[in-house]
Amino acid sequence: MSLSKPGLAKLDQRCTEVNDRYPCAVIDSTHWLLTLSCDDRPGIVHAVTGAIAQAYGNITELQQFSSAESNRFFMRVQVQSGFDRSVFERAVTPIAESIGADWTLDFVGRPRRTLILASKMGHCLNDLLFRQRSGSLQIEVPLILSNHPDLRDLANFYGVAFEDHAVLPDTKAAFEARVLQTVEQHDIELVVLARYMQILSPELCEKLAGRAINIHHSFLPGFKGANPYRQAHARGVKLIGATAHFVTGDLDEGPIIEQNVRRVDHSVDVPELVEIGQEQESRTLTDAVKLFAEHRIMLDGQRTVIFR
Repeated sequence: MSLSKPGLAKLDQRCTEVNDRYPCAVIDSTHWLLTLSCDDRPGIVHAVTGAIAQAYGNITELQQFSSAESNRFFMRVQVQSGFDRSVFERAVTPIAESIGADWTLDFVGRPRRTLILASKMGHCLNDLLFRQRSGSLQIEVPLILSNHPDLRDLANFYGVAFEDHAVLPDTKAAFEARVLQTVEQHDIELVVLARYMQILSPELCEKLAGRAINIHHSFLPGFKGANPYRQAHARGVKLIGATAHFVTGDLDEGPIIEQNVRRVDHSVDVPELVEIGQEQESRTLTDAVKLFAEHRIMLDGQRTVIFR
């Protein structure tokens, strides 16, 4: 469904704050982003584009997909116009209601509020924060939560608040409560596990369903536990890769968002494998977060629809 009026008011305030804080990422509040999903049926595109024309909108990007497996229709459309938001909502709401659609309306380029969970390895965290600072990744990171203090200096370098909490069997529930408190306090839209080396509880996975992304060295499927790259080297692997996926209660089996792979051969030693693997992990996780930030991911059961 569409954002509520209080939620839209928060968006207006956020846009002002972001424009002031990141001059390189100015949001054009006349450029809108509509995502929509519903049961597939004839006439959806005609109805939606007709509503946009009624609101004097100019479509700058439109992508759609009909799933034969689920009989669901998915649509992402960017619209530029000088119309007031209420005009757009009045035009789209009756169409969405008539087809039973789930839909969202947002500004193009608005940074998504993101909480990052980390442990000791900083390659994924560094890539996310660097690209956020450079303006190529539209996220806003109010806090990093970690189960180790090792990455505090990195967070300080980028000016992001950092908290470390020991996560042990008797403290895990308290840490996860802090995660949920942060989500509520900062209106978090996305939680990113940037090589966070703890398994989330089924309860937390359920509460973060569809808005938590993890990175996994998925092209090493037979090498679990400690030192997976050393195990891979011992077995003479020929492909090194990574998969970013949504977090679910089934460990490393959530809907896949992005995958990358690089070919290697017998001449690559363990340190080189680690370097190559971490490069793939960073790239893949950042790409997945970017897709989420730009509303380009839609869930179709256990699969994802990705509009690039």
